[in-house]
Amino acid sequence: MSPKKMKGMLKSMGIDIDELEDVSEVIIRMPDKEIVIENASVAIMDAHGQRSYQISGDATERPLSGTEAIEGPELEIPESDVDLVVAQTGANHENARAALLEANGDLAAAILLLAPK
Repeated sequence: MSPKKMKGMLKSMGIDIDELEDVSEVIIRMPDKEIVIENASVAIMDAHGQRSYQISGDATERPLSGTEAIEGPELEIPESDVDLVVAQTGANHENARAALLEANGDLAAAILLLAPK
């Protein structure tokens, strides 16, 4: 089937495909490494408002140096969340806050961390 017919058939199903022009490389950055895709070809598929990217090319991996490591914003734990974990578990404020930080602010996960085993 020709690419033009394929594109028309997908369009009739509500899927649009567009190619990004002049892409030289794509970088996927993770906490400890990067995947670099050179000579990249990128297609964008839009299916009912949901966009997906298809990437092909020559992939290599490289570690991040200490200066390139990604640091997210510091997690702020509301005092009301600490109070709720204290009330549910009987833990002290310090342990409740530490559990919330370990659970990335997830109340249920923090309570489970402090629950008796």
